[in-house]
Amino acid sequence: MARLRYKTVVDRFAQQIQAGQLAPGTRLPTHRQLAAREGMSLVTATRVYAELQAMGLISGETGRGTYVRAIALTPGQGTDQHVVAADMIDLNFNYPSLPQQTELLRNALRQLSTSGDLASLLRYQPYGGRAHDRAAMAQYLAHRGLSVDAGQILIVNGAQDGLAMTVMACLNPGDVVAVDALTYPGFRVLAQMLHLELVPIPADNRGPDMAVLEKLCRARRIKAVYTMPTMNNPLGWVMSENRRQQLVAVARKYSLLIIEDAAYAFLVDEAPAPIAQLAPDITIYITGFSKNVAAGLRVGLVAAPPTHIASLERAIRATTWSTPGVMTAMTIEWIRDGTVLQLEREKREDAQSRQAMARKILAGISCVGHPSSYFLWIPLAEEVRADQIAMALMREQISVSTAEPLLPLSTCPMRFVWRLGQ
Repeated sequence: MARLRYKTVVDRFAQQIQAGQLAPGTRLPTHRQLAAREGMSLVTATRVYAELQAMGLISGETGRGTYVRAIALTPGQGTDQHVVAADMIDLNFNYPSLPQQTELLRNALRQLSTSGDLASLLRYQPYGGRAHDRAAMAQYLAHRGLSVDAGQILIVNGAQDGLAMTVMACLNPGDVVAVDALTYPGFRVLAQMLHLELVPIPADNRGPDMAVLEKLCRARRIKAVYTMPTMNNPLGWVMSENRRQQLVAVARKYSLLIIEDAAYAFLVDEAPAPIAQLAPDITIYITGFSKNVAAGLRVGLVAAPPTHIASLERAIRATTWSTPGVMTAMTIEWIRDGTVLQLEREKREDAQSRQAMARKILAGISCVGHPSSYFLWIPLAEEVRADQIAMALMREQISVSTAEPLLPLSTCPMRFVWRLGQ
């Protein structure tokens, strides 16, 4: 039996078990039944079950049969944050944190408690945020090389909320969106919930292949392109200025909306200009303060062309109704007094230290990642299964993420990524 066919059977079982389609306790076909059903030899069928057992997904009981095990990993490993034991080294989820953040919060709450404007924060806020808060956000974006009018900024409940508002306001069920071949899991979940079709664009170490994107646009009715041009998650590449210009040219030629996710852009010092600066009329720029400040600070912003502001405000009104008043007030104060920029500098240094440490520990192993990123991609040899490595590491109290949550297409090969920000 061809190796590809054998691996396909293992993959299918693994995906069904991890997705909950095969519930814990389900009795699987006997080795002979599996061999007959799949048209394989008994030896190969035995090997399929042996690999699934090594991955911790099934258990065989002599005289009783083979059963699906209750697994510790959540469906779509790495897509959702999961609770891990206190002694577990969690490299599966990214939440960059610095020791002084707790004291910053304590001081911010003290200052807020004496604010003369405190009562106003307990009322509903304007759909896009208060005018002076939006102006402060515009000043913050200027540090990232993006010049935008305060009236084009909407304050939202984190970058993920900003993505959701953008998809709801600008796209319709059935629309086709081009994404990086390895894309942010949160956008993939949104696409599934809102019935968007994702088509992957292969990338090299400088970003997505624009020639492939143009071919896709000629073959399909692509409505939008979603990209993380400055610090891709998980590969860490930064799209060159020339390629950004190429993306803008393709988008204009085929009337594409560009959704620019800048959640990790703060990690890149002296990055090329945001795509939203190059093409402000066709780009929606989204970022938040969960990675650069704190994961529990659910504040983000959407900078959009004037033509999209009304529909984005309707999406906010239909969902969260109001911007987060108290957390926004703390964020604005930290923007004004320089705390946000200070934290970004310190987290860049922290990420660089973690990358150097990881490269030292993994010396001799091929790794892909930006020197300032909080994630590290480890390509595996064709014959090596990421599931098995992830389960083996889990038994050693180390949690990592496989590539599965990052893939827009289930047929792509699986690898895994370490998250270095904790």
